[in-house]
Amino acid sequence: MNNPIFVTRPYLPPLEEFMPYLNKIWDSQILTNSGQFHQQLEQALCEYLGVNHIALFTNGTIALVTALQALRITGEVISTPYSFVATTHALLWNGIKPVFVDVDPHTLNLDPAKIEAAITPKTTAILPVHCYGYPCDVEAIQKIADNYNLKVIYDAAHAFGVKINENSLLNYGDLSVLSFHATKVFNTFEGGAIVCPDAKTKLRIDRLKNFGFVDEVTVVATGINGKMSEFNAAFGLLQLKYADEALSKREKIDTLYRKLLQDVKGISCLGGYGKQSSNYSYFPIMVEADYPLSRNGLYDKLKEKNVFSRRYFYPLISDFPMYKGLASANRSNLPVATDVASKILCLPIYPALTQDEQLFIVDLIKKK
Repeated sequence: MNNPIFVTRPYLPPLEEFMPYLNKIWDSQILTNSGQFHQQLEQALCEYLGVNHIALFTNGTIALVTALQALRITGEVISTPYSFVATTHALLWNGIKPVFVDVDPHTLNLDPAKIEAAITPKTTAILPVHCYGYPCDVEAIQKIADNYNLKVIYDAAHAFGVKINENSLLNYGDLSVLSFHATKVFNTFEGGAIVCPDAKTKLRIDRLKNFGFVDEVTVVATGINGKMSEFNAAFGLLQLKYADEALSKREKIDTLYRKLLQDVKGISCLGGYGKQSSNYSYFPIMVEADYPLSRNGLYDKLKEKNVFSRRYFYPLISDFPMYKGLASANRSNLPVATDVASKILCLPIYPALTQDEQLFIVDLIKKK
């Protein structure tokens, strides 16, 4: 293949369909501050996702920082080392100490069996991640949270549209935080959101994302500027029209990968838990010891042929300088996450990926 194949590419609807939205923005002269498209997108997402309240944000990281503020989280928060750094950066921005717990070897999500041992008198919350869009063990995590009076905030950056037991995965926990970055299944170029359980919580979050303003002259909290612009919201409304089509195409790509790779020695496919628990946001494979190349060797081999896979998530968050001094960051405390981080490779998956491109990628993996 001459053209590069990246691990993901945003789904871009026809440009001419976006022009009417731009014209309305220009005509209204309202570019931000909860304009018409902002309000429409919040409502449309509530209906599409099956949730009660959503607060839109400029990006998922600011949404996560604000979610912690909204629930007044302090002290220590138990989280995963196997995620994008924004997960625990949001804790540090709030002056909160991350406490790392190992992951389940099958789902790569926070292992509930390891959580209780990490709880101290300073623990106030659990911050799990629905890694690659596969659901955490929400029932087990909630039971622990209830027993110890802890809050649960889910980093659901990968989990747009995922359901569990016919219910939106986003309804679990006290809050769920979404990312609408360009690499995500649903995007607004840049953006994010907090899924809220009730109107009172949404009101507090809406104030926090607008500097803490209640009205022109009243500020009640040390908020931040986290508002989504009308431009991003309008693009989100257009994207939402194509969401089902995009997910359907991703499912077909996922299915073909699994079929083509099922007999490749040393390569195992993560997930495959069924429609209700996946949005096909990523296609992670494990490069095991009996494969002819190391994970990094396969990564380099693909890159040489213009196939740009990703080692999500490597290094572990706990290996970065601002975290590795924590006692919980010691690799002996995180054997599963440490092992997985050296084996995982995410292959390209996006609606425009062709079958020929998939066959080319798999052929490279199969060649010795």
